[in-house]
Amino acid sequence: MKTIAQIAAELQGYDPQALSADRVNEFLSQLIEPVAETETLAVFDALNRVLAQDVISPISVPPHDNSAMDGFAFDSAQLRPGQPLTLRVAGTAFAGKAWASPVAAGECLKIMTGAIMPPELDTVVPLEFVRVQGDSVEIPAGVVSAGDNRRLLGEDLMAGQPALRKGQSLGPAALGLIASLGLPSVKVVRRIKVAYFSTGDEILSLGEAPREGAVYDSNRYTVFGLLTRLGVEVIDMGVVGDEPALLEAAFREAVACADAIITSGGVSMGEADHTKAMMKQLGDVAFWRIAMRPGRPMAVGRIIEQGRSAVLFGLPGNPVAVMVTFLAFVRPALLRLMGSTAAEPVLLKAHSGEALRKKPGRTEYQRGIVTRDAHGALHVRTTGNQGSGVLRSMVEANGLIVLHHGQGNVAVGDVVDVMMFDGVI
Repeated sequence: MKTIAQIAAELQGYDPQALSADRVNEFLSQLIEPVAETETLAVFDALNRVLAQDVISPISVPPHDNSAMDGFAFDSAQLRPGQPLTLRVAGTAFAGKAWASPVAAGECLKIMTGAIMPPELDTVVPLEFVRVQGDSVEIPAGVVSAGDNRRLLGEDLMAGQPALRKGQSLGPAALGLIASLGLPSVKVVRRIKVAYFSTGDEILSLGEAPREGAVYDSNRYTVFGLLTRLGVEVIDMGVVGDEPALLEAAFREAVACADAIITSGGVSMGEADHTKAMMKQLGDVAFWRIAMRPGRPMAVGRIIEQGRSAVLFGLPGNPVAVMVTFLAFVRPALLRLMGSTAAEPVLLKAHSGEALRKKPGRTEYQRGIVTRDAHGALHVRTTGNQGSGVLRSMVEANGLIVLHHGQGNVAVGDVVDVMMFDGVI
């Protein structure tokens, strides 16, 4: 396990006083080691879990050549260019039962979607394309070609091939695929545990009476929602006052039961704060000024206690900064800890509906409202006030406008990157 100092020494351009957003994720990719423990779950219980090993298909899918639609199956060798084809209907083949009799030349078989194709037949003409005359059908010239509307054995998966890869998150489609292979259970990485608490004497919990200079804790509920959507086990530790003994007890409790710890507040550079001091005392922690807006201060590292360690993310205290740093850095890191090979969030291209002021040298994440015009093009405008305490703007937004480190001012109509919130916030 590398120390913070070792990772920093290997990271080109590392400067804790002015760290670029790209360098943060590089650093975290070396700090985070995926959990190794696994468990076997029934398919119904495996939604959103991460595969611990490849799923190898025990069967071919489909297991036989079959009809892709309702129609008439026949041997395409009987087709003649520019000429209709009349065939006698030998019977009807239904899904779930093989047709037992041979189909002779000059004959066809009425067939239902999914029914097994007899070996001597290779093509299906849809019902709506033919003319039925008693016990015969006429196939007009040119409506079908050899091999049309036939699903081949194993065209989706051949037996012995990987159906899903280790590190994939199991969404609804993946559960269906596993079930289609006849597998009742699947091996997944165990669910990681993440402990979270807010810090500061000025933080009020819900139910407490208002007092001058104090604010109600929104971060605790936002982080709870973000972690729950990610599929981790959340350990809510509430609000911890800014007293050394309370903070020490909270960190020791968290590291005893969690794989990762998230805090908000108390990590500003130069701040005479007990939270920072306790992080240093109990772990191997770096304190950064990230070249970004919002969310410049952040702490990252490990809290270590009696042979156990937990990854630490010390986030800023402002509500918007908490969400932005979580989306940009913490979420990808936790996915790695979960064993997921999920890619970074996809950035879409959208035309800016307004001029945006931006100085090169930092990454900015502005709250945006993305819409689509009649031609399918994406457009984005900001929610207005971009202050890091304007929590309402994150509710109004459906994505973040990502203005990259080296990027300058944006003119109306310029194309910008947007990170959509769908399924995350």
